[in-house]
Amino acid sequence: MNTLTDIEFRPLVVPESIDAPDASDFIEMVRVRNDIYREISGHGDHSIVADELLPHFKPNDYEQRNMWVVVDDGAIIGRAAVDFPLEDGSKVAFWLIELLRDSWGRGIGSAAYELIERTARENGRSVLQSWAEHPAAPGPTLTPPTGFGEIPEDHAARFFQHHGYTLEQVERNSAFDLTAPFDTVERLLAEARTASADYRIVQWSAPTPAEYVDGYAWMKSRMVTDAPSADMEFDEEVWDAARIAEHDAKYTGSGRTIQVTAAQHIATGELCAFNELVVGKDRTEASHQEDTLVLKEHRGHKLGTLVKCAGLLSWRDFAPDSPRVITYNAEENRPMLDINEAIGFVPIAYEGAWKKVLS
Repeated sequence: MNTLTDIEFRPLVVPESIDAPDASDFIEMVRVRNDIYREISGHGDHSIVADELLPHFKPNDYEQRNMWVVVDDGAIIGRAAVDFPLEDGSKVAFWLIELLRDSWGRGIGSAAYELIERTARENGRSVLQSWAEHPAAPGPTLTPPTGFGEIPEDHAARFFQHHGYTLEQVERNSAFDLTAPFDTVERLLAEARTASADYRIVQWSAPTPAEYVDGYAWMKSRMVTDAPSADMEFDEEVWDAARIAEHDAKYTGSGRTIQVTAAQHIATGELCAFNELVVGKDRTEASHQEDTLVLKEHRGHKLGTLVKCAGLLSWRDFAPDSPRVITYNAEENRPMLDINEAIGFVPIAYEGAWKKVLS
């Protein structure tokens, strides 16, 4: 069937386990998610298996997730979601709409967006924000107010503009070849060690050791204040031992591994910089570099290079068959891009960060 009246937006059931009787929609949602990301990017590095994704959907005290599967004549063809941070007084919402390409052009995306905006209004949210990958394409381009980066004015960009959104930021998706020689990484690490003689490297995998919980929590809380975010809006987050435990459980509960490499100030014991690397149970898959941050008051000592290079060197031994590391950085974050480029990360894609303030 091809009429919009045949489309159902069915609330996603999050099962207790992947083997539960009510897990079928979740399993199919993940399969379709992976297909959509492969259609957009042309590769499978964003794929994840259902049992590894499930812990990220479990209810928690920090955000309210609302997700629907998009059903056409009994088949799931996509998903729509809107998340609400639960910080006091929060006005922001983060959403996505993802549809298989052969379902485009039927008004399904606009119908899903109406559902998202209505749900946001009902929950008192007025700042709606979303990200989308914009594959390279000929024709007109868009530049954000930051002046850094550009994206093609493609199908996704036209959708955002049609619904009243403005492009606020461009993020660069980069990849590092884990199969190439590590000579440059080793050289940069040696240089960073010399420049950061007052710091030591500490590493762990989740769960976070007790002696690092407070420092890690403080650094995680600074991600939304110390990293470039253009005119996108984020609530200042409070991180404590409970939130670190919930964060770690998303990985330990799924069999995924997260390695944290941190720089510790020797004189005070303070954790000052960190880098996260993640891989699934299948270590032949691509790895993902998640958060990286150097606290503002400790910048200028090559700590970003220190934690990134030390992390990559240990990762080569931990996941020797993982072919590459994927990461994202704001195009205006030139200090971090300088580090990535020196290490050997190369651009492979670009994302637009979009924002709308409701009246």
